[in-house]
Parts: sequence; structure tokens; C-alpha cells
Amino acid sequence: MSEVSVHQRIIDPGIIAIVRGIDSAVAPDIVRAIAAGGVNAIEITANTPGAVDMIREVSNSVEDVAIGAGTVLDPETARAVQLAGAEFVVTPTVNTDVIETCNRYDTPIATGVMTPTEALTATEAGADFCKLFPASAVGPKQISAINGPLPQVPLIPTGGVSTDNAAAFFEAGAVALGVGSSIVDGEAIAAGDFSTLTDAASEFVAIAEEYR
Repeated sequence: MSEVSVHQRIIDPGIIAIVRGIDSAVAPDIVRAIAAGGVNAIEITANTPGAVDMIREVSNSVEDVAIGAGTVLDPETARAVQLAGAEFVVTPTVNTDVIETCNRYDTPIATGVMTPTEALTATEAGADFCKLFPASAVGPKQISAINGPLPQVPLIPTGGVSTDNAAAFFEAGAVALGVGSSIVDGEAIAAGDFSTLTDAASEFVAIAEEYR
């Protein structure tokens, strides 16, 4: 998938689903269920046991979904997930070496930031997006506070995003949202109820369509 296509798979629905700590045996079912709800950018965090192999398996078995890697802390991990098939990378912090590795191999990256200084540093280093993290600690006002002086920075709030605050984040200027347990419901997964994930994904996509 081209870099432009990955960008569109993130921006068009406006939602990245974050998958963390799951059993690799159900990873393809989880990804398909989320994609059925209209979210076709799905991040598997690198601190999930067996994450690299999981990314490889899901990338090879599920079509028309951009599979990314999250919680990437160093360039070595960035390169490992790229080689496994990750089509985008997400970090919790600003690491310019990770940004450089992603740029070198044309992999879109969302870099974790909290402040205007971090947002500008990441953007000038070549980050495609800035992940406002943890978004629940600052709320939607931080979006407009950063975009006031830095309108060129595309912000993706992540961490504590729910249906209760998603609209407010979009109205404040978020280009997309990173959503974890509000879509990837652990209890539903344990029960084999993947339709709950589909319904949750659809609800977030509908919010993005209405409020962004």
C-alpha cells in the first residue's frame, strides 16, 4: 500500500483503533471486526507479546486494512515492525531517530506529543501526524491551544478517548482519534462477541463524519 493510501485510511474515517495485549490467535478476527465497522487503520502496540509476528500475520491475512505498530520507542523496533509489514508507526514520545527511520523507508509516523514545543520538534523532524498523548489529561482545549500558533500540525488525540468526548476533540480541530478499549472491548473479545467491536467502530466513524 502506498504512503498516500495509508494517509487516506487514517484520515478518511478519522479513527485509528488501538489493539493491545491480545491473543495472537484472535488478532485477525479482531481486525476484521473493526474494519467491518469502517475503521481501516488499526494499530497493534509493540509491547503486546509477539507483536512483530502478529503484525506480520495480520498484514498477510487481512486485506484493505492499514496495519500499524504503536508504542514504538526506538529505531530498532521501528525497523523490525516495518519489515514485518507495519504500514504506519505510532510513538508515545518524540524520538527523532524513530522519525528518521520511518521517513527513510516511507512509513507514515504519528509522534506522541503534549506541548507546542514537542509538536513543532516532531513536525520539523518529519512526523506526519502528532499524537496528543495522553489526551484525557488535557482535554479538547489542548488541540486548539496547540493549533492556534501551529495550525500546520495535524493532531490525533489518543488516551482516554471515548464516545463521550470524541465529538469535542473533533470540534476542537483533531484530524483523527486514536481509540483503544472503547472499540477493542476486552470482555467482548473474551466472550467471542466480535460484533460489539464492529458496532463500536461504526459509532466512532459516525461521530467523525458528523463533527469533524
